[in-house]
Amino acid sequence: MSPEAIKDHALAHPGACHVVQWRGSDVYKVGGKVFALVSHKRGQISVKCSDEAAAAFLIEIGVATRAPYLPRGGWVAFDLATSDAGDLQERISLSYRVVSTALPAELRQGLDGS
Repeated sequence: MSPEAIKDHALAHPGACHVVQWRGSDVYKVGGKVFALVSHKRGQISVKCSDEAAAAFLIEIGVATRAPYLPRGGWVAFDLATSDAGDLQERISLSYRVVSTALPAELRQGLDGS
């Protein structure tokens, strides 16, 4: 999945924003919280899973690796060159939902258009 396709998909989510930080990584946030991080140097995208058990399962079956610098909270990394684009889009959307639903109520209200 290309960096442009990732950016277009990530920013299509309500309230999503993009910043470049941490040594040139593309970081996608909602409510100030990261939901996707693209490391061009590593050729990986890191996203948050629904829970730590899901993350452990993806790592165990060899689909993902532990996300660098995000050791807790169900974060995993996928290889951009070998991962299916449709699967990555679903994982970005899931990560967005997991992170956005954990935001304080006043921040979540603005995301659904209310």
